[in-house]
Amino acid sequence: MASIFMRFPEGKKKALTLSYDDGVQQDVKLIEIMQKHGLKGTFNLNSGAYAPEGKVYPEGTIHRRMSEKQVTETYKDSGMEVAVHALTHPFLEQLSPAACTYEVIKDRENLEAQFGTIVRGMAYPFGTYSDQVVDCLKASGIAYSRTTISNCDFKIPTDWLRLEATCHHKNPRLMELAHKFVEEDTARAPWLFYLWGHSYEFEADNNWNVIEEFAEYTGGHEDIWYATNIEIYDYVEAYRSLVFSVNDSRVYNPTAITLYLEKAGVTYCVKPGESIEI
Repeated sequence: MASIFMRFPEGKKKALTLSYDDGVQQDVKLIEIMQKHGLKGTFNLNSGAYAPEGKVYPEGTIHRRMSEKQVTETYKDSGMEVAVHALTHPFLEQLSPAACTYEVIKDRENLEAQFGTIVRGMAYPFGTYSDQVVDCLKASGIAYSRTTISNCDFKIPTDWLRLEATCHHKNPRLMELAHKFVEEDTARAPWLFYLWGHSYEFEADNNWNVIEEFAEYTGGHEDIWYATNIEIYDYVEAYRSLVFSVNDSRVYNPTAITLYLEKAGVTYCVKPGESIEI
């Protein structure tokens, strides 16, 4: 019996996404670089820690949070996803369940009101969490939450609330992994390159060239799907909802998303509500 492999929109085998934290002024430049090369990603915000309107930072300050107005102007029509990073950026595992849930759900509520959207994604402040924190996220309607763990791999996530990245942009293997991702073919399981970090680090380390080189090299490829975190989550979970006949000769798509799969070297498109032979 032939194996069946998930394919991304238009039958693509690879997807790439970025995830950056804290809502700092350097995100403006990062988004410009991403847009120039067609990259997409998610920005994780602390709505309870915005800078006061008109705040002027002392010379040399690196971690410069944006005001609420600046945040809205930066992300609203950028094509990027905004996600929860907890209201005030605490160590969530050090809080009571009630306080943890409040930090998550209040941040979510604020961002939804600010951007007129439904916010379902998150990144853990400091990358720390516990099973109790994960339970709080489930109760708060969070679909996925990124850790600070790098696996240097391209596997599709299975535990979305303990989401690992491929690597941080400071990883010395960054371009090695990028070259493998772009140049090598994946004939079987699809690949996901997930990059994370903080944009203020490029200013602190004086190395904007790192992300510029990465974006230029990985951007603009017709065989790569560039997507936000939530777009990838929704697609993968929709694919996992496909219903197959007992011998895998027919598939039914019960979702509202057009899905793609590959069987015996042939790519199939399954439209919402459609049942086809494969």
